[in-house]
Amino acid sequence: MASHVVGYPRVGPNRELKFALESFWHGKSTAKDLLEAGAHLKSSIWKQMATVGIKYIPSNTFSYYDQVLDTTAMLGAVPPRYGWNGGKIGFDVYFSMARGTASVPAMEMTKWFDTNYHYIVPELGPDVNFSYASRKAVKECKEAKKLGVDTVPVLLGPVSYLLLSKPAKGVEKTFAPLSLLRKILPIYGEVVSELKAAGASWIQFDEPALVLDLDSHKLQAFTEAYSELESCLSGVNVVVETYFADVPAEAYKVLTSLKGVTGFGFDLVDGTKTLDLIKGGFPTGKYLFAGVVDGRNIWANDLAGSLNTLHALESIVGKDKLVVSTSCSLLHTPVDVVNETELDEEIKSWLAFAAQKVVEVNALAKALAGEKDEAFFSANAAAQASRKSSPRITNQAVQRPTAALRGYDHCRATTVSARIDAQQKKLNLPVIPTTTIGSFPQSEELRRVHCEYKDKKMSWEEYVKAIKLEIKKAIRLQEELDVDVLVHGEPERNDMVEYFGEQLSGFAFTVDGWVQSYGSHCVKPPIIYGDVSRPKPMTVFWSAMAQSMTARPMKGMLTGPVTILNCSFVRNDQPRFKTCYQIALAIKDEVEDLEKAGINVIQIDEAALRGGLPLRKSEQSFYLDWAVHSFKITNCGVRDTTQIHTHMCYSHIDDIIPLIFDMDADVITIENARSDEKLLSVFHEGVNYGAGIVPGVYDIHSLIIPSAEEIADRTIKMLTTNILWFNPNFVFKTRDHAGVKRALKIMVLAAELLRTELAHARKEKYE
Repeated sequence: MASHVVGYPRVGPNRELKFALESFWHGKSTAKDLLEAGAHLKSSIWKQMATVGIKYIPSNTFSYYDQVLDTTAMLGAVPPRYGWNGGKIGFDVYFSMARGTASVPAMEMTKWFDTNYHYIVPELGPDVNFSYASRKAVKECKEAKKLGVDTVPVLLGPVSYLLLSKPAKGVEKTFAPLSLLRKILPIYGEVVSELKAAGASWIQFDEPALVLDLDSHKLQAFTEAYSELESCLSGVNVVVETYFADVPAEAYKVLTSLKGVTGFGFDLVDGTKTLDLIKGGFPTGKYLFAGVVDGRNIWANDLAGSLNTLHALESIVGKDKLVVSTSCSLLHTPVDVVNETELDEEIKSWLAFAAQKVVEVNALAKALAGEKDEAFFSANAAAQASRKSSPRITNQAVQRPTAALRGYDHCRATTVSARIDAQQKKLNLPVIPTTTIGSFPQSEELRRVHCEYKDKKMSWEEYVKAIKLEIKKAIRLQEELDVDVLVHGEPERNDMVEYFGEQLSGFAFTVDGWVQSYGSHCVKPPIIYGDVSRPKPMTVFWSAMAQSMTARPMKGMLTGPVTILNCSFVRNDQPRFKTCYQIALAIKDEVEDLEKAGINVIQIDEAALRGGLPLRKSEQSFYLDWAVHSFKITNCGVRDTTQIHTHMCYSHIDDIIPLIFDMDADVITIENARSDEKLLSVFHEGVNYGAGIVPGVYDIHSLIIPSAEEIADRTIKMLTTNILWFNPNFVFKTRDHAGVKRALKIMVLAAELLRTELAHARKEKYE
């Protein structure tokens, strides 16, 4: 019985890729050094899977930024602004597209389906000249061959690539990138031919777009694409992989009828309904890659349950055609739980990271082949039973109030317009107030303070003194630059979600559980294993301290319940909405304590709310209902004079505008700078939104700081219809202090320019 892994984490067990990238970007190492670091990571991954016994080992899933950008490079689809004139695409052009340069902005970045991974969005138009410009897939196949490992090269499928693309700037919004299908297929044909020549016997095409709600025209594109590729696919086995959700019935028919395809991969964890489609009919003689091991969460597989599922599938497709697989790429999980030496042993026994999931896949395959490891299965069953019966999982004091939430809307008592009036009387803010998202840069000295306090080498009193000094610096800088609503800079926090999770019950934390978010940016998601509550206030001490240092309004900074949920590894033994409601009640307690402490502006970030939207439209309404409800729970009890802000970034919120209205926040910050103002235009073009809008006027991930005139010009059209604020599009944590000061100075100047222009316009109106 064969085993397969869709993809593997590329960051390395100790974030080797992150450090190699940052060293290269900062000029401390060469391109050769970066390539060598990548080669080491790839070889260790391939050898590990070969040692475990995986038959179908993926290659070309490693990336120096992301796999969609790799495909853009492969196709030579480089936007003209990067000055590429053909030939091989090197790191200079590649990273310019991802990160921008001092004079050219980066391409847009957005969420990869409903995960916390991000990809660089291809920019396409009718005149793009595609060319075979990167042979990375072929090179990796050959690299593995030299190590004695036969791999399955993985390509992002042509149809999914185009459906994930957007019209380039200056191209009509109605332009459909899918119309370029026949232009890119010859390049895919060249890649396939070279892979066959390199000795590949299998090729994997990832077509995750097949799980979306696609119309007949888009579905027909899959049929056309693989029919066109059929001749070049002759002589090699091809598996088309889908993941992250059920495959709709019509898409299933199209997929399983594709020409030139040998096997089909399905996510049977997040796509359990697909099982019924398979049972209803599966093409004779084709391989079924059964994704029964969860590639997105960290809970150990229920091996007995998965084995039962596999036996049922075996009776349908045959023993020799069934391949045990992961539900999706293991990119979304940490590398190895063995590294977690500080994790509670009971909780640790419930977990499986990427390395353990590879072992689970192989154990299931061997069990199907009659070589069941009884000891391994028994240990797994004991861990499953331990988790179900552990008293640390359920807390009735949390379950009861959570159950009571259903049936109440938890709206604030008055309308947003009435609240805005009350808040203005209280806060006395100017037209176009300025503020920032929250975090300021953290120096090496501050990081040392965190480490020493964590290692108990520094007393609480010493720690408070050091943090207080950092808060004072942040406040003085903002006052000097005349920012209207201040933040304390969050020097006490390394990671927003982790910071709150560490102070809530029901959470566990890893030491090396890093997961790639994009490029070199890695996150360490908390693990929600049990019922959630707030034992004591989390931010009140620091926020109250900061407010005592200034006469200007100080924002309390919180992460919202939906974002905490969506940025964590969530327990899978109860519905997600129940866990989210528990977090919402905890944040509600914090909001009310902040208000009592004299904090009149409170930001409850929901940056990841849109990112958790289910891929299928039939499931979205239920999610949005409980997600909005969770946010409203957090602030339903505050006074009218307390201003509630929220923040959304790097996801397409234009299709959930009614959701934003329903959240009933007083002020919302949207990512605007990196998406060509398309989100801001949604509010300008006929949308009547009475609350405050804070467009992200400066992309903090870009090397370009726009001028005050540019910022003013971008946003002046909003003055006629909305209450406008100015803000960067994200936290300043990753920038240096000099860059932060310059950016804030320009932002404040831009606000002053618009205030002057608005005053002149009003004067002319009444003269």
